[in-house]
Amino acid sequence: MAGQSDSNMSLFSPGEIEFMAGDELVEIVPNLRMDSLYFIRGDYGPFHPQLAAQVPLWLAVALKKRGKCTIRPPQWMSIDGRLLSPIFLIVFFVIFPPPGLENLAQVLELERDSHAFQPLPFHYLEISRLLFDHAREDIPDMYMVRSLTEDIRDVRFHKVETNLEKFTASTVTWKNMSAMEVNIIRAFAGRALQAFYKHDNEQQAPDTDRMLDKQPQIPTDRPKRNLKPR
Repeated sequence: MAGQSDSNMSLFSPGEIEFMAGDELVEIVPNLRMDSLYFIRGDYGPFHPQLAAQVPLWLAVALKKRGKCTIRPPQWMSIDGRLLSPIFLIVFFVIFPPPGLENLAQVLELERDSHAFQPLPFHYLEISRLLFDHAREDIPDMYMVRSLTEDIRDVRFHKVETNLEKFTASTVTWKNMSAMEVNIIRAFAGRALQAFYKHDNEQQAPDTDRMLDKQPQIPTDRPKRNLKPR
């Protein structure tokens, strides 16, 4: 596995994390009729033209490359809620936005105003990167979405760096971190926690030499032998 031979490296490479993100489900709209596909991890289909279906991201990208579908971006990749449908749901969610459905502009504002990480999909960076590379024409306002995503990434990475500067054994419960962010701190956090653990054990371990010096001498009743001079 990448990084295992070098303790200064992260455990996984960016390519490996992107590979794992391929199992995330996305929605596609096929443009042809196709029988079900059977895989070890699950079965998908049958597919019918213009009827949405959920498939893993890797399969969606493969079908997209062959011109067999369009990919619907996840709801969180919208910039103003325009991916929500039908119209009455858009109006309702604008007035009463449910938790977890914030658009990118809202997420960026919350990230800047808070020290905490905002809820986003665990593989949001990898999902967005794959869609930008292979399905950009399917993303409304693609350039704005990409700009907001990169801004969110930069703000969150800055939080990671700030948290690492204040890292202690009691501040390791960081919530809502993404896969790439966890990977950045994985090696450092592991070594730091080992150092904290070793330091605490050294402080608690008794000093055996001093304990031996402080032990009382047990008197003996045996008579002393006089040594004969040579």
